[in-house]
Order: sequence, then C-alpha cells, then structure tokens
Amino acid sequence: MLLASLPAAGSVVSVRVIDNAQEFLEACDVISAGTGPLAIDAERASGFTYSQRAYLIQVHRREAGTFLFDPPAIGDMSELFLQNADQEWVLHAASQDLACLREVGITPTRIFDTELSARLLGMERVGLGPVVESLLGIHLAKEHSAADWSTRPLPEPWLKYAALDVELLVDVRDEIEKLLIESDKLGWAQEEFQATLDKPEKVVSAEPWRRISGLHTLRTPRQLAVARALWTARDEVAQRRDVSPGRLIPDSAIVAASRSTLTNKSELIGLKEFNGRASKSLLDTWWDAVLIGLKDESLPVMRVPSDTLPPPRAWVDRKPEALERLQLAREVLSARAEELSMPVENLLTPSILRELAWAPPSPITVVSITEALKKHGARIWQITETCALISNAFVEADQKVPEEPVEDS
Repeated sequence: MLLASLPAAGSVVSVRVIDNAQEFLEACDVISAGTGPLAIDAERASGFTYSQRAYLIQVHRREAGTFLFDPPAIGDMSELFLQNADQEWVLHAASQDLACLREVGITPTRIFDTELSARLLGMERVGLGPVVESLLGIHLAKEHSAADWSTRPLPEPWLKYAALDVELLVDVRDEIEKLLIESDKLGWAQEEFQATLDKPEKVVSAEPWRRISGLHTLRTPRQLAVARALWTARDEVAQRRDVSPGRLIPDSAIVAASRSTLTNKSELIGLKEFNGRASKSLLDTWWDAVLIGLKDESLPVMRVPSDTLPPPRAWVDRKPEALERLQLAREVLSARAEELSMPVENLLTPSILRELAWAPPSPITVVSITEALKKHGARIWQITETCALISNAFVEADQKVPEEPVEDS
C-alpha cells in the first residue's frame, strides 16, 4: 500500500504524496482492485499561479484506500482513467475540476456530482463541509481551501485536509442518491451530470485585455492602447513565472497609469495608484509597455460590437415588452422552484430565460417555447417543468403591454 487507507474522518495519522511515475502506476493497480465508484478531487492554486492546473489530485476507493498524487511531477495520468474508464467518478462541484483533470488525461465519462445534487435537493449550504456535516454528522474543517497548492513540499496538515476531502465523498454520494430517489429527482440529477460533462470549453476572447476591471473609466483610444500594452506585458511576465497576474500589479494600477499623462519613468513610479508587488521591481518592463501604448499606431476602438443582450435594467427603455415577459416568467419560475425545493437558477439557467424573453418564438406556444428551450441547451427535465409556465407568462405579459398608437397620416 502506497498510502494508508483513511478509515474515519479525523483518524489520519500521516499522509504522503506520490510524485513519480512508477509509484503512480502501482497505485493505479491498487485503485483498480477496489470496489465501487472512485471519489476524486483536485487542488489548484487560483489567485497564486497563472495556470489553472491541478497541483494535487486526491483519489479514494473502497477497499483500495486514499491516494494523493502530484500531477506536475507525474505528468500524464491517463492510466488512472484507462484502468477505470467504465466506472463512476464522484466529484463535488465537477465543473470546477474537470478541466484540470482532463489536462492530465483523466477524462471521466460517467460522474456523480454531490454539490450539484445538493442544489437540486434544496440544501441550504452546498459546500462539501456543510454537506458532510448535514448528511454524515461529521465536521469537516475547510481551513486550507484557499491555500497555495503549488507550494512544495506541501505541509502535512494540508495533506490531511486534502485526503479527508475524498475519503468521505462516496459515503456522501450514497446518502444523496437516497434523497434524490425519495424526491423523484435522480433522473434530473443524471441529466445535469451529463450536461456538465458535455459542456463545451469557454471560447477564448480575441481581446482578453478588455476584461480589465475599471477599463470603462478610460475615455480615449490612446488610453486604451496603453492599458492593452500594460496588460500584455503583465500577462507575459505572469505566464513565464507561473504567477497570478494580479499578484504583479493589480488592474487598478493599469487603469491609473493609462489614465495619467506620463512623460517619464519617474512619473510612473511616483503615481500613487501604481502599486503592486512588482510595481517597482519590474518598473522598466512597465515603462516600456507604457511607451509601446503611447506610440502604437493601431489604436483600439472604444466600444466593441457585442451580440450579448443588454442588462435587464436597460430593457425598460429599449424593449419594455421583453422586460414584462422576463419579470412575469421569473415570478412563476421562482414559485415553481420553491415548490420543488431548489434554487431557481437550477430550475432554468437565467441566461436562457433572458434570451427567450428578449426574442421569443412566434407564435408563443408551449410547443414553440419547448423548441426554443432545447435550442438554448435546457435539459429535458427543465423543459418539462418550465415550458408551460414560460409560455403562459409570456402570453400574459404581451397582453399587458399596450401597443404604440398609430399616428394619423
């Protein structure tokens, strides 16, 4: 046994991390000889590192034990999946971990998401700690959840914390499945699990620098050019050092430097708002970026055309009939969600409702709303629960909004 099985929460004496290919393969054989689903979790270093890779992966299986793996040291971990490809993998908030698991070759095709299930069941708190305490009566401390998991070596208290995250997950899964069956929601949960697996990766923005917080306060294309150059310089350094960009200089520093009329490096360092851990140590880098932005002849446009909907608060002037549809539909869906004991956003994704309210099918019928919901990616159970409610709400809303008077010619 490479890592002692952890029989009960709080009983962990010592743990260690498997960090070489040979021991990893031996662990795969032990895990494959276990029984039941595999519980898996991943620890990243969000806010500390540039990448969203997994810096620790924990696996537990009954009659096999609990194992902690160091993905950066091991590299390809596809053997773990290949030996257990037909098994169910249990995760808590799978959408957060699937990308970094797939990056190392672990590509589950069948999952059970305990966090998503807890939402469908209407549990007030759906974090792993509260769910474990509610269902198993065991207090699970979460003091290391925001730690820098790229740290090496990892402190033993962190490892004990990580091991317990998966040790109890299969027991939680079994208790939640019972509740899903009792509430006739198991089929709904299975649809949600598959939708999580099928969800496409986010499209990479053509101009990611436009996500700078506070960018809207800049008033000229030249200021935007400086901001773009500073963002690019920061991103290149962050990627090279594998550090979160905001830990070099914050967005507020980029905006402040872009908004100011700077003529030399001293003015940049003297700018009070230009702060951050690397604001002085990489001053030459930042000043070079400012000069690039000031000299750039390819100025960015102030506003980029968008095919996204305006926020609902702007609908009252632009499309009041759409706002009426949205408000009435929200009311009936909220009531239905309360009857089903679940958050309304799990009953139907809010963005789908906004899309339908803004541009509903014509004519508005249960059939046409059903087709529109399918087109926007709603699950079958969601369509069944909401199509008639939305259709009726939209029809009622359209009857409330008076037609604009026709002027006499």
